[in-house]
Amino acid sequence: MKDPAAEAADPSAAPQPSKSQSPKSQPPKSPIPGRPMSPQRFETATSGPKVVALGGGHGLYASLSALRTVTDDLTAVVTVADDGGSSGRLRRELGVLPPGDLRMALAALCGDDEWGKTWSEVVQHRFGSEGELRGHAVGNLLIVALWELLEDPVAGLDWVGRLLGAHGRVLPMASVPLDIQAEVELDGTITTVRGQVACALTPGRVRSISLLPSDPPACPQAIEAIEAADWVVFGPGSWFTSVLPHLKVPGLARALHETSAGRLVILNLAPQAGETDGFSPERHLEVLREHAPALVVDAVVADGAVVADPGALEKAASSMGGRVVLADVAASDGSARHDGPRLAAVLDEIFREKR
Repeated sequence: MKDPAAEAADPSAAPQPSKSQSPKSQPPKSPIPGRPMSPQRFETATSGPKVVALGGGHGLYASLSALRTVTDDLTAVVTVADDGGSSGRLRRELGVLPPGDLRMALAALCGDDEWGKTWSEVVQHRFGSEGELRGHAVGNLLIVALWELLEDPVAGLDWVGRLLGAHGRVLPMASVPLDIQAEVELDGTITTVRGQVACALTPGRVRSISLLPSDPPACPQAIEAIEAADWVVFGPGSWFTSVLPHLKVPGLARALHETSAGRLVILNLAPQAGETDGFSPERHLEVLREHAPALVVDAVVADGAVVADPGALEKAASSMGGRVVLADVAASDGSARHDGPRLAAVLDEIFREKR
């Protein structure tokens, strides 16, 4: 049996990846001068549909954890607007994309074997010292180090994915760091709030969001993945700061509207304080439509236990061209978290047109 540590040390021994996930651009150069780049881990045959999942943070983590068990051809397109914590510090100090949501997506794609579980814990680990490293996640530092070596964010993420044995690919939604700007209503007064953290924690009701810069360049590989996809998945997650921002990147929004892929929305299990207080499941769809009036949705997955008015949800989904799939997808501990295996089973049935 091959030693995983030896395989990690020797890139030529790394598992071969799926052709369908191979980037159309030139493969990244090796970060070690003089060492040839080994074949990428996207070169073997795959099973399952080509799926692109959009979002960020814990919501995207939940969908990726389920989707990686349903298909071998999975791409995560991740928000890059985080301005808090370790990501915010690295962004301000080095001018890089905020790596935190990208790191979390990579961790979600790790396998259930010892190698995957170990590396998932390593990249998610945060230093607890009282010094400069306090609060930094190991994975954030690893990603940024590869970005400095390769001078290519996508290549750096691909290398981390290969190290982790990730079951899929992680891409940023834009090629530059972004700021979210929200129009917020509080006590009858409308104000503008800037920054992902400020938008997520605002005591007012978020009415709409925009991005700064307003016309950011989309990640080319993300556009290619959406164009080639069989399914595109929105949510779950922070609606205004993780899901909707993808529709505000012009190149990405155009691809999401024009792709021949099916479009599926996974609704949250509960409103999020500060962002969606008081939102019903159907209100989430109404806000999605307000930000992308021409977007067609094929299916909406919701947990039946949190849908008070199925008729209203059906009407909201129908107005976007879609249908509602009610299923038991919540974790059994009563928390507002999706259960990975339950969600995976429902998604698999939808993809195979069994539901």
